[in-house]
Amino acid sequence: MGISCATLDSESTIHYPLSRALLHKLWMDPISRSMSKHKHRYRIRNWRAYNAALVERGSLTVWFDEAHRARWYETERSGKRGAPRRYSDLAVQCGLVIREVFHLPLRATEGFMRSVIDLLGVALTIPDHSTFSRRAAALTVQIGRRVSQSPRHVVIDATGLKVYGEGEWNRRRHGARRRRTWRKLHLAVDAGNHEVIAAELTAAFVGDAGVLPALLEQLPADEPVATVAADGAYDTRACHAALLNRQAAALIPPRAGAVAWSPLADGRTHPRTAIVEHLRQQGSKSWKIESGYHRRSLAKTAMFRLKTLFGDHLRNRRFDTQTTQAYVRLAAMNTMTRLGMPDTVVAC
Repeated sequence: MGISCATLDSESTIHYPLSRALLHKLWMDPISRSMSKHKHRYRIRNWRAYNAALVERGSLTVWFDEAHRARWYETERSGKRGAPRRYSDLAVQCGLVIREVFHLPLRATEGFMRSVIDLLGVALTIPDHSTFSRRAAALTVQIGRRVSQSPRHVVIDATGLKVYGEGEWNRRRHGARRRRTWRKLHLAVDAGNHEVIAAELTAAFVGDAGVLPALLEQLPADEPVATVAADGAYDTRACHAALLNRQAAALIPPRAGAVAWSPLADGRTHPRTAIVEHLRQQGSKSWKIESGYHRRSLAKTAMFRLKTLFGDHLRNRRFDTQTTQAYVRLAAMNTMTRLGMPDTVVAC
């Protein structure tokens, strides 16, 4: 339905029907209009394969396959007093992944999985909802990253996940309320295959730079890391020291007014000093293009995919179960990534 714009004079009223697209053009500020002219449009070259991967995401055989059924029950004994565990961590993670993929409560997850094994005719029992809830507190989630023989190019960034509180529109309209809490999810993404290879969930007040060494420690020591790209918040001595220990090149822009650091213990010029000198002579644009710093946007893309697929809220209320829920979402997203990703080019 069109929207009318009225022009009044002393004798008549004339209505001019305006489409939503035209109103959007009229209301956009000049800066936004100039940005839209230079925004690239992309074309998917492997649409047939990518479309099949999108369809496969809804297949139950992806989330409940033969590997899960073969390792459904716990075979090892803890040696502690009390009844042994009946279900393995893989079975609990399978149920929690299905819960996040299909956006189900725990009780509905139990009923959903019972109906699946009844239809498949599989001789398995399903953990009840209380078992899923209890085991989630101490579950070690396997996010399922692939082993890489070639050096990885890693991009790192952080995003917020809400626990409770108003949305952004309500906050801007009425102001921030006292009861508004979120967690910060730190991600390390492989720029080559778009998989999340390391993650850390922290409180909102934890700084980004303090988590980078912990993310690198999650990567196997025998897997080489070529470069690590991050924004200026990670320009600290601790972050650069952690990257030097992994023999990885730091693609981190120095802060404004940065000065040269002292040489390394072996007499070599500090890599950050070389970046500062390059910025002083040729500017930041040249350094970002030559170093490949723009790959850091893949971390933003991973965060956008995560929130699009699973939302930006954490339903659990305890920090340990919130951590499990965030990692389970990453495990599900990595599985979707392995099914297929779009191969895009800039459209002419």
